[in-house]
Amino acid sequence: MAEPVTVFDKQLRQLVKSLTLTMRSAVGGAGLAAPQLGVPLRVLVYNYDGRAGHLVNPRLELSERTIVADEACLSAPGQWRALERAFAVTARGRDMSGKPVTVKAIGMLARILQHEVDHLDGVVIPL
Repeated sequence: MAEPVTVFDKQLRQLVKSLTLTMRSAVGGAGLAAPQLGVPLRVLVYNYDGRAGHLVNPRLELSERTIVADEACLSAPGQWRALERAFAVTARGRDMSGKPVTVKAIGMLARILQHEVDHLDGVVIPL
């Protein structure tokens, strides 16, 4: 399980930049969590359908409505699983400067955020 970020400094900004560059260089990469790069901190980045950003110490509020869809992971190339996820989420956390951030998402972006938070909780692809 990834540790909460407590220091918002140059190293954190470099981590967010590295995560973003790595995600963008991966074919089909729409999100990436710090543990996927071997950094055990609660940091994720996302980029889907014109919405891109990052969250530090994210917490998710999940809708009751769920949807089942196929999902893949950059950590397990070529593996797909049908997973049930909340259709909508409100993600609250901080940006790399420590300022509060709220991201409201539905559909695929909601799925991406849930997937990346799973990584922060030590889960690669839920079975």
